[in-house]
Amino acid sequence: MARACPSHTIPAMIDDRRHIALICTGGTIEKTYDELAGVLANRVRVLDVMLASLQLHGVRTEQIELMNKDSLDMTDADHEQIVDRTAECAERTHGVVIVHGTDRLAATGERLVQRLDTPAVPVVLTGAMRPWEMRHTDALQNLTEALLAVQLVRPGIYVAMHNRVLQFPGVEKDPARGTFTPIP
Repeated sequence: MARACPSHTIPAMIDDRRHIALICTGGTIEKTYDELAGVLANRVRVLDVMLASLQLHGVRTEQIELMNKDSLDMTDADHEQIVDRTAECAERTHGVVIVHGTDRLAATGERLVQRLDTPAVPVVLTGAMRPWEMRHTDALQNLTEALLAVQLVRPGIYVAMHNRVLQFPGVEKDPARGTFTPIP
């Protein structure tokens, strides 16, 4: 049985849970400490560990491991790859969460708006200012907020972090405050 969502129909699903695509691109949220080099780096995936700690009743996540980069290292081709995969996922899921580095997150959000305008389902970007494996991290909170927001907001492009959901266009990173804010 097909399940109706705003503006389109989702293909038949194997159960009643909401199908959320989780596109992984790397960023600080997935950085781990490399003891030998003495640096934080994008080397291994930590989203599985974070997701396993959450109670996601009514949600089925599909992880798409697109890349594992610091967003400062992203190219225009990387941004286009994110947009293309997001468009594909928006056609067959109830929503899309993009886990992304915060330095270029706003650029990706703006590119998504330019190319997709208003997708058929919500698309929510999130990340972290401090890696998941640090004691005082915002990673798990931000991932949880994004997974909730993608189920509640109208179709569009958003960022969910630090107890806020902001819609693109017109969002920027505020490095001094360590969060995202609307462009005045």
